[in-house]
Amino acid sequence: QVQLVESGGGLVQTGGSLRLSCAASGFAFSTYAVNWYRQPPGKERELVASIGGTGASTSYAESVKGRFTISRDDAKNAVYLQMNSLKPEDTAVYYCNAERLWKFLPQAYWGQGTQVTVSS
Repeated sequence: QVQLVESGGGLVQTGGSLRLSCAASGFAFSTYAVNWYRQPPGKERELVASIGGTGASTSYAESVKGRFTISRDDAKNAVYLQMNSLKPEDTAVYYCNAERLWKFLPQAYWGQGTQVTVSS
């Protein structure tokens, strides 16, 4: 059974830190690129961070660059998002997704999301 399960969200004060985890099962995780998205209240979903299948290539949204770090541990079928220096504008539901192209067709899996709330 294919699953992506996020965890680690919660309530934190401005300037605090959280570490989000995404646990995968039921598919060839190591062959997929993994992304973290977030959706703030009343706004569209936005891409926060990405990591390639090798783990060597990463990218970040300008709004989180220097504060967030994405990493993966394929032996554990897991991806992490370390979030430091959190701001109220980081408040959102955070989702992980795994995706790849297979014979020119896109394949993607999504988790249910985890709530991150940053208070002042």
